[in-house]
Amino acid sequence: MNRFVLNETSYHGAGAIEAIPEEIKKRKLKKVFVCSDPDLVKFKVTDKVLKVLDGAKIAYSLFTGIQANPTIENVKDGVDEFKKAKADCIVAIGGGSAMDTAKAVGIIIANPEHADVRSLEGAVNTENPSVPIIAVPTTAGTAAEVTINYVITDKEKNRKFVCVDPHDIPVVAVVDSDMMSSMPKGLTASTGMDALTHAIEGYITKGAWELSDMFHLKAIELISRHLRSAVAGEKSGREGMALGQYVAGMGFSNVGLGIVHSMAHPLGALYNTPHGVANAILLPTVMQYNASATGEKYREIARAMGVAEVDSMSAEEYRKAAVDAVKKLSKDVGIPADLKEIVKREDLDFLAQSAMDDACRPGNPKDPTKADIIALYEELL
Repeated sequence: MNRFVLNETSYHGAGAIEAIPEEIKKRKLKKVFVCSDPDLVKFKVTDKVLKVLDGAKIAYSLFTGIQANPTIENVKDGVDEFKKAKADCIVAIGGGSAMDTAKAVGIIIANPEHADVRSLEGAVNTENPSVPIIAVPTTAGTAAEVTINYVITDKEKNRKFVCVDPHDIPVVAVVDSDMMSSMPKGLTASTGMDALTHAIEGYITKGAWELSDMFHLKAIELISRHLRSAVAGEKSGREGMALGQYVAGMGFSNVGLGIVHSMAHPLGALYNTPHGVANAILLPTVMQYNASATGEKYREIARAMGVAEVDSMSAEEYRKAAVDAVKKLSKDVGIPADLKEIVKREDLDFLAQSAMDDACRPGNPKDPTKADIIALYEELL
């Protein structure tokens, strides 16, 4: 049996944030807890949604205590502030950090027995759905607005942990490309490569099946077609990426990921490496490692990325073509090619063990050993 969980409702396109008040009012919600990245507040991106709430005379409280890789402390602070605000719903505005924090807060408010967010690691069957969340992404990458996952950093242990819970999915996703228009080139590139990693890992993960494959192949096609122009600041590229990353999220949220993510998470926890950058650097090398366990899927990845004449290629040729296409896209948008400026050799054992312990690792199409993980990191040094 396969399960698929998606948002109750999603809105797409420029100006979609105008639908937020109606969604709040029809649910008879009274007070909004706005959870947003402090930089988005500083640069007036959050204001776009706040003006919509003001115009509809909807009361709200603003919480900005969020780091780039949200921590247990951020979640605790969010829970406390939600209670003080006497809110009954959340509007999360930002990238994965804001939305992951909102998901953790929403789940804990509805399930106070999980006040320690560590208790939510892995696949946990919480009793109650999160308080209603309306998620408004400002980056085209994480797709946290449509997933049942969130990632929290445990600073004490220098690790990230993944929480998987159908109860945390936002009831409404508002994917408005205008909210992404101020993203700088570097962030557009890294979050875009994060989305491509979601699509490729979701397509080859052990849990993949026909329905998820449909989403992932379309996402690979959209991202490959639009990421370069999005980085160049073109509106059509931004719109294409807004859709592509969401479609990838529809798939991978329901079937899992692999060791690109399990290896990227400890890089973020230990070195604060941007998640999309870590994924982009790791993806081609891990794809090469996984190739023999993917059947004919790399042919379809290559085709979706625009490689010509894949049907006349041998398995070795189309697998190489798929990896080369990923490398070319990553290079074209300015992602570093290796981990030399990030990873310290003395940390390899810790990084590899963290990757082995990560919730994404079991979904990988090829079962790695710790030695395999160390070798993959070393290959990029």
